[in-house]
Amino acid sequence: MNGSHAVHAAWLAEYRAAASPGCDVVVCAPFVYLPQVIDGLLGTSAAAGAQNVSDHAPGAFTGEVAGEMLADLGCGWVIVGHSERRALYGESSELVAAKAARAIAMGLKPIVCVGESLTEREAGLTLDVVHAQLDAVLACCTVAQLAAGAVAYEPVWAIGTGKTASPAQAQEVHAAIRKRLAAVDASAAQATRLLYGGSVKPSNAAELFAQPDIDGGLIGGASLVAKDFLAICAAT
Repeated sequence: MNGSHAVHAAWLAEYRAAASPGCDVVVCAPFVYLPQVIDGLLGTSAAAGAQNVSDHAPGAFTGEVAGEMLADLGCGWVIVGHSERRALYGESSELVAAKAARAIAMGLKPIVCVGESLTEREAGLTLDVVHAQLDAVLACCTVAQLAAGAVAYEPVWAIGTGKTASPAQAQEVHAAIRKRLAAVDASAAQATRLLYGGSVKPSNAAELFAQPDIDGGLIGGASLVAKDFLAICAAT
């Protein structure tokens, strides 16, 4: 929940003035600024995404934003199950799965987030937690449908804390995610973008992205500075 019209205008101007980053880029903005961001990215190779979506069709759900509304704006992507949504708003894995399915039904590409807390990691439950979160989504969506979007691993303990999972730690979980997807559809699993989201910054992006199962990043705080975001994109 960051930014303003003026801040986003400056960010978009700096992004547009830079050379094409040469990788797939999605800029996920707060709902109220999506029209500005969608218009600001026209003519670039980047796409616009939302940070959340309702699991319901349009109707009596005051305050919610339906997938139909996002698609109507020209938004092509949406984040579902971000760790902050799970932790602060109590979103269950089943709700995240329903949101992913709803997004896909509306032609949106979901970025499905999974990840463990520090307590869960210290208890040796990382893969159990991640597998359970992923399995809930796989009960509603095919691997091929997920491959059109992305799956993002977010170690909750490394988000906004300045801590980062080591490349080896991140790779271990990414490899486990791909293996879980491959058990259902090996071909689609290889085509699925697996993103790392946990305090990625210009100084550590290249080492993280060099891991065999880390295909890119879900960038948080560093994305607020266009120069840093572009540097991370270049690291791919």
